[in-house]
Amino acid sequence: MTLDKKRFEALDVFRGMTIAFMIIVNSPGDWGNTFSLLLHADWHGFTPTDLVFPSFLFAVGNALAFVAKRWENSDFGPVFKKVFIRSIIIFFLGYTMYLFPFVEHSENGLQLVTLSDSRILGVLQRIALSYFVASIMIYFIKPRGLFIWSVVFLLAYWLLMYVFGDYTLENNAVRTLDLWLFGPDHLYHGDGIPFDPEGLLSTLPSIVNVLAGFLLGIYVRDGVDYRKLFMIMAAGAGLLIISYLWHFVFPVNKKLWTSSFVTLTTGLDFVLIGILIYLLDMRTPPFRMGFFRTFGKNPLFSYLLSEYLIILLLFFRIEGRSVYGIIYRGIYEPIGDKIGSLLFALSIMMIVWLATKWLDKRGIILKV
Repeated sequence: MTLDKKRFEALDVFRGMTIAFMIIVNSPGDWGNTFSLLLHADWHGFTPTDLVFPSFLFAVGNALAFVAKRWENSDFGPVFKKVFIRSIIIFFLGYTMYLFPFVEHSENGLQLVTLSDSRILGVLQRIALSYFVASIMIYFIKPRGLFIWSVVFLLAYWLLMYVFGDYTLENNAVRTLDLWLFGPDHLYHGDGIPFDPEGLLSTLPSIVNVLAGFLLGIYVRDGVDYRKLFMIMAAGAGLLIISYLWHFVFPVNKKLWTSSFVTLTTGLDFVLIGILIYLLDMRTPPFRMGFFRTFGKNPLFSYLLSEYLIILLLFFRIEGRSVYGIIYRGIYEPIGDKIGSLLFALSIMMIVWLATKWLDKRGIILKV
C-alpha cells in the first residue's frame, strides 16, 4: 500500500502527541505537586517527559523526508536561502520568547528587561540549529552517508565529553564551552548554577535525532507493508539495546543529551511511529486520532501559544499575586494537590487546542 495522504496523518498525529504532552509538562499548576512521570530526570536517568523534545526533533526530520524530494532538482542557493531564513526566524522566536513581555516586575514597578543577562540558547534555538545543519547535510549527502555521519557524531560527542570533563553538572564539556562562549549570565540557571541543557556542544548529538527522523521518513514515504513495519520495529528494538549497553559507560542524560540518550529516544520514536503507521494506515478499520492531528498540523503555533499564555498568566498580577497562581489556588488546588496541578495543565492544553482547532477548520496552517 502507499501512504500518500495518510503518511502525513501519521506524522501529524505523532507530532501532535508530542505537542500535547509538551504543553502538559510545561504548565502544571504547581511544580511542587507534579506526578513524577511529568518531570524530567534530575540528572542521569530517563522519564517519559524526557522523550518530548527529542521526539519533536525526530518529527522535524521526518517532515524533511518529504520536503527533500522537492530539493532534488533545485540548486543549492535557493534551498540554502530558505533553510537559513527559516532557521533564523525560529532561533529569533525562541530568543525573544524568554524576553517577553519585555518588561519585568521590580521594587520600583515595571522596568524594561535587559539583554545583559538574557539566555541565548533554548528549545527553539536548538530546533533551529539542528534543523539548519541537518538540512544542509540532507541536501548534499546520500542516506547511507547520513547514517555514517550520525554514528560519527555520536562517537565524537562521547569522546569530547570524556576528554574535556566528566558527566557531572559542574564539570562537563557542554558547560565549559558555553561559559567560555557566552559567559554565566547568558546561560540557564534553573539547576542552581549556570548550565544550559540546550548547550551548543550538546546540539551536535541532537542533529542525529533529526537525521534519524529523516532516514525513517524516506524509508516509508513511497509505501509501507508488513515487512517494512517489521524492520522499523526491529530497528527501534536494536537502538534500545544499544542504549541500554551504552548507558553503563556513557549514561542516559537528557540535559547533557548524551549519545545513549539519542539512541534511546530514537529507538522509542521508531517504535511509536511504527505503531501509529499500523493503527492509522494498516489496521482495518483505522484508528481515528483527530484530536492529536489538530496539534500536529500547527505545531509551532501550538507551542508558542502555550508558552506565551503561561508567561502572561504569570506576569499579570492582582494584589501582588499572579493570575496563574490565583486561578490554580482558587479552582484547581482544592480538587487535590497533584490531580489539581494536572487538571490545570490539561486546561491550558485544551485552550491551546481550541485555538488551533479554529485555525484548522479554516484551513490555516502557520509556517515560517
